[in-house]
Amino acid sequence: MRNVPIALCAIALCSIVSPATAHAQARKVYISVDMEGISGVNSDNQTSAAGAEYGRARRLMVEDANAAIRGAFDGGATEVVVNDSHGSQRNLLPEDLDPRVRLISHSFKRHGMMEGLDSTYDAVMFVGYHAKAGSPRGVFAHTGSGVLRDLQINGVSLGEGGMNALFARWYGVPVVLVTGDDVAVEEQKTTVPNVRGVIVKRAINSRAVELRPLLEARREIQEAAKAAVAAARKAPPERLARYTVRMEMRDQTIPEVAAAFREIRLVNPTTVEFTRESMPDAYRLIRVIYRFINTD
Repeated sequence: MRNVPIALCAIALCSIVSPATAHAQARKVYISVDMEGISGVNSDNQTSAAGAEYGRARRLMVEDANAAIRGAFDGGATEVVVNDSHGSQRNLLPEDLDPRVRLISHSFKRHGMMEGLDSTYDAVMFVGYHAKAGSPRGVFAHTGSGVLRDLQINGVSLGEGGMNALFARWYGVPVVLVTGDDVAVEEQKTTVPNVRGVIVKRAINSRAVELRPLLEARREIQEAAKAAVAAARKAPPERLARYTVRMEMRDQTIPEVAAAFREIRLVNPTTVEFTRESMPDAYRLIRVIYRFINTD
């Protein structure tokens, strides 16, 4: 080796070190996008495909998503996957999204708003999230499909953001950003204390809202996403011994059907309870109960 030119030695060393270094610096980012907490969204006729302003709301939704995507790449992301997480989960049009991302679409998913997340990701962002069911203030406050009055996991009342954060922790992936109204952001901070939050509107009550200027809100989303991804640090997976789920419904029909399954216990006419050994398994059954049991 003593006769090998120094420059060639340097090149050889780089070829050995670079792959590991590149892997260590990789930033694979997952973005779950809901609609109720999107900038400018403030009416029922925007959040359903049958609504007169749904097309407008879709455009608002994709602009907030694109702001987060731009920020993620600015912060060092090398790969970004977006999961459409509202209603039919076919709201985001791929031709309108940043062309660098992959899109998960359609509602027939085992893990709904978190479909596709696993331990290979470095960070999770929640865009357009809303407050949980029962919140006295919070625009469009609800949990799941709207049939739930309350969702508890291991005795703690949670909304979609809290449930999704538990799912991310199972894989050791940090939730680094949440955007939505002020109630949703503060609610997320109770489950993820260090999460960055971007408040895009202030809830006056469950319907009335004070909206921020759209360009200002999106600029802040992009800046926060950049900082969040750049600072993201993975942690060991947080896996509890068991996940006990209690679901209180708005009426008796779904609990009556769900209790036909041996492992689901009827607590009272409107409430069921079950236990799973993993958060992904618990999440899957939660989704089956509130989304796929049709009592019409």
